[in-house]
Amino acid sequence: MPLEAKELVGGYNNLPIIREINLTLQSGEWLSLVGANGSGKSTLLKILSRILKPQSGIVILDGKAIHELPPHLVAQKLAILPQQQTFPTGLTVRQLVACGRSPHQPWWQWELNAEDKQKVEEAIVETGIQEFSDRPVEHLSGGERQRAFLALALAQSPQVLLLDEPTTYLDINYQLQLLELLKQLNVQQKLSIVTVLHEVNLAARYSSRIAMLKQGRLWDIGTPAAVITPENIAQVFGVSVAILQTPVGLQICPIAIARG
Repeated sequence: MPLEAKELVGGYNNLPIIREINLTLQSGEWLSLVGANGSGKSTLLKILSRILKPQSGIVILDGKAIHELPPHLVAQKLAILPQQQTFPTGLTVRQLVACGRSPHQPWWQWELNAEDKQKVEEAIVETGIQEFSDRPVEHLSGGERQRAFLALALAQSPQVLLLDEPTTYLDINYQLQLLELLKQLNVQQKLSIVTVLHEVNLAARYSSRIAMLKQGRLWDIGTPAAVITPENIAQVFGVSVAILQTPVGLQICPIAIARG
């Protein structure tokens, strides 16, 4: 198991947002965190990625407590694509992607070696951004920028990739492009993925398993077919739905606000 959470409690300013979370990420699986606004999805992802320290409990990365590991060792095994990205003005896409090799370089090494350069080019090709790899990042569209930052994460050569609402602000075309690319990496490279997804239908379509959160606690976890039920959706999202079988698997059709 590349990533495991045991009895996690955490939040901000000593106020717990998530409580008693236990889950494991299997090697090569895609786990999506879903839940209503304020349910603790992004907080949990931040604790899993070492951005936030838990108030109690432990996160284990490849057999070791993640919050006790040096940042560069964590970054060699785990990469995160945050919801909001920051970058220096004037940085080209290739320069951005090259930053992903930093965790693998000794502190005194400023230039990329042959292996680093190969990893950067592989990440650029995998994400299909060759045509604008020499363009400044600030000149990219939203979808292009997401792929550039995904290439940065892939250049780290991680075992685990965490993504916080990667489809936010993207139109349907770019959403499908990004998620299809992630599925390809998940299947072909056995990359283990954890996503926070706002759209339940996208989580059902692409995930191996779904963890459903309610008010900071793990409400249910399992395959999409086991978790995406009318009862769970009514309890967690407060919406009555019909479950439809479609060419891309089960999908939900919202009908009405659920009556308490």
